[in-house]
Amino acid sequence: QVQVVESGGGLVQAGDSLSLSCVVSGRIDWPYSMGWFRQAPGNERKFVAAINWNLNTMEYVDSVKDRFSISRDGAKNTVRLQMNSLKPEDTAVYFCAVGAYPDVTKLSYTYAYWGQGTQVTVSS
Repeated sequence: QVQVVESGGGLVQAGDSLSLSCVVSGRIDWPYSMGWFRQAPGNERKFVAAINWNLNTMEYVDSVKDRFSISRDGAKNTVRLQMNSLKPEDTAVYFCAVGAYPDVTKLSYTYAYWGQGTQVTVSS
């Protein structure tokens, strides 16, 4: 059984940094990308960042470019999201997801497994 577990959320002030981690356990029989999505209250879940299986392609939503950085370890089962210069509009539940394909994708329906999410709150 595949499990996806996020950690690292919390309450910070605007301008602070926060690092989220996600660990995938269990057997996955295909090379997979990994991504982060977020969902603010009353909004739909939206793409934030993704990294491919080969660790050489990353994609970001425009609103976090130059502030957030996604990385993945050599074993490829842990992904991190380094978030700098946080803004109140970054407040959301952040979800980690395992892609159904090796290449990066921004579409939530192309992800096979999801974590339960971790809350990030940025105060002004």
